[in-house]
Amino acid sequence: MHLSEQQSFNQALIKLAVLLYQVDGMVTLSEQDYLNSVVEELDWQSPICPEAFLTDTIYQTRQAIDTGDTLQYMRDLKEDLVFDAEKALEVAMMITGVDGERSEEETELLSVLTHKLLAKALVANKVNEQNSEGEAVAHQ
Repeated sequence: MHLSEQQSFNQALIKLAVLLYQVDGMVTLSEQDYLNSVVEELDWQSPICPEAFLTDTIYQTRQAIDTGDTLQYMRDLKEDLVFDAEKALEVAMMITGVDGERSEEETELLSVLTHKLLAKALVANKVNEQNSEGEAVAHQ
């Protein structure tokens, strides 16, 4: 089954969010509520319902954490997350901060996400926004 770029991003975003809220070993109700709100807002384009995908993702993520493969698990999401790097970063920041504090594990993964995996896409988006703003000003 070939997924659209949007759907591949949706699934990677869910995987990222689940990884970030599970990595510290404590799952709070506020983290679960935030994840549910993110899932509800997605433009879901898969015959697999979001709830079934989420259940499977929770299991896969738990395995990655238990085997110490969290960094590789997150790196495997890179290609799909750059589709909307700003949204990925927004969700990552929110899910790690919604319970009031960021654990060492969450902070480490956020650092890798922003400085290695999404850095080029985030910079490219900023440059494109500035170019668009510059063109808009020039046309006035």
